[in-house]
Amino acid sequence: MPDDSLAVPPEPSPPRAARRRNPALSLLRGLFEWAKSLSLALLLFVLVRSFLVEAFKIPSGSMEGTLLVGDFLLVNKMVYGAEVPFTGKRLPAVQRPEYGDILVFQWPVDPSKNLVKRLVGLPGDTLAMEKGVLVRNGARQQERYALHTEPDADPAADDFHWQRSFLVRRAIALPAYHPSRNNWGPLVVPPRSFFVLGDNRDNSLDSRYWGFVPDSLVRGRPMIVYYSYAPDSAATLDWLTRIRWHRLGEHVR
Repeated sequence: MPDDSLAVPPEPSPPRAARRRNPALSLLRGLFEWAKSLSLALLLFVLVRSFLVEAFKIPSGSMEGTLLVGDFLLVNKMVYGAEVPFTGKRLPAVQRPEYGDILVFQWPVDPSKNLVKRLVGLPGDTLAMEKGVLVRNGARQQERYALHTEPDADPAADDFHWQRSFLVRRAIALPAYHPSRNNWGPLVVPPRSFFVLGDNRDNSLDSRYWGFVPDSLVRGRPMIVYYSYAPDSAATLDWLTRIRWHRLGEHVR
C-alpha cells in the first residue's frame, strides 16, 4: 500500500464572501486612481504651461514674411525668465533679449492680449526711421526680414504723438515734429523697456503707434511652428483641408 504519511493536506478554501469582490469598493478604487492620474496630468500641464512652453496662435498679418495668419507656435517661456503665477515674480532668465529676437508679450495697451513682434531697440538705444529704413544709434539697419507692401504710402496719425516725450532734444522746436509711419524719431528707449516692430512694416500696429514694451510684459520667444493652415471663411473645415504642410516643424527666427 502507498505511504500517505507525507501527504500535505489541502489548504482550506476561503469563504465564498471573501472570494467575491465588492463592486462598490472596486468602483471607488477605480475613481480614486482616475482622479489621481487626472490631477497629476493637470499639475504637469500647469507647470509646463507656466514655466516651459505655451501654445500661441498668429491672429494677424503684422509679421508676414516670417509668420503667417494661421500659424500655431510653441513659445519658450524659460528663456527670458518665466513668471511665477500669482506672485508677480520671475524666474532667473537664461539670456537677455537681443536685437532681432521675436518676442511674445502682453500688449501694454491691453495686457489681456498677447502680441508677437521683433525686437529692434534695447534700453538706452536711440532709434529713428527715415523713409522706412530703421536707424539705430546713428547706423542704418539692413533688415532682411522687413517687408514693405506699400512703400509709396506714409500715413500720419494722432497715435504718434506719444513720441514727443521721448525725443532726443535738438534745436528743432517740438511743435515742428510731425511723425509718420515711415519717418519718425530720433527717440531714446527708456530703462527696462523694448521697442518692437512687425516684420510687415506697412501693416503692423507696433511700438511706433503705442510705445515701448516694459520688460515685465515679455512672455517668451517662439521656437517652432507646430501647426499651420490658411484660413478661408468660404472653405469647409479649412483647418483640416488647408493645412500648410511645409510649415509644420519650421523653426522661428
